[in-house]
Amino acid sequence: MSARKTRVIAIANQKGGVGKTTTVVNLAAALAQMKKTVLVIDLDPQANATSGLGLAPQPGTSLYAVLTGAQDVADIILPTPYENINIIPSELDLAGAEIEIARQDNHLAVVRNELDRVLAAGVFDYVLMDCPPSLGILMTSSLAAADGIVVPMQCEYYAMEGLSVITALIGQLRDNGVNPGLELEGILMTMFDGRTRLATDVVAEVRSHFGDKVYETMIPRNVRISESPSFGQPVVFYDALSKGAEAYLAFAAEFARRTPAGGLPAEHGQADG
Repeated sequence: MSARKTRVIAIANQKGGVGKTTTVVNLAAALAQMKKTVLVIDLDPQANATSGLGLAPQPGTSLYAVLTGAQDVADIILPTPYENINIIPSELDLAGAEIEIARQDNHLAVVRNELDRVLAAGVFDYVLMDCPPSLGILMTSSLAAADGIVVPMQCEYYAMEGLSVITALIGQLRDNGVNPGLELEGILMTMFDGRTRLATDVVAEVRSHFGDKVYETMIPRNVRISESPSFGQPVVFYDALSKGAEAYLAFAAEFARRTPAGGLPAEHGQADG
């Protein structure tokens, strides 16, 4: 068994439309360019991370097939068109996973138990989980399996409410012993438009509450970010010179410093998860 320390990070926000899947896909791509090996787990039945990395969703190929015993987890880890990125894809049937997980004993541990088998191989530096935009069992089970959470947050006031819900959930999972080591890795401000007073005010407000948990890098509103999923490409490959690609490359570098793979000490005094 390898001594490699894989970092398992959930990208989560129960509010939709905040750039969650875009962040998963582009963080994976940027880390891969840094020669890190990445496994993306698409846990959203909409399968946008799957298509965003150039794969077509296929029936029977998702974590749902593993939870029902139809597939072994090792058999649904697929290569993507991009070097150093593998994926456990999603499909529409994954919507039924909520019911399947709820039937099982110790249902909050089911994702972690499957993931432990993947981690034992020591193949990946990072596992990035694209969580569904809800507070259901699938998301909660994913957070129970994670070392840390990155919360993408749109620069608008309604997003603040969602942030308090996520932080409360982290506290619950820690306090009730489901995942005592769970950390808020950081908050990523997305869809930032520096021309508006609102965006600047929201960023200032979030920083005043969460300090250096808010990443220095902010993701701007950028048409190339919006276009790239329809081509099945992360923006860092679709248009590497765009403002969106530059921002995600900068974010990945900051993320890797704060949350290093390999069990090295993290910045800001965070405990290694």
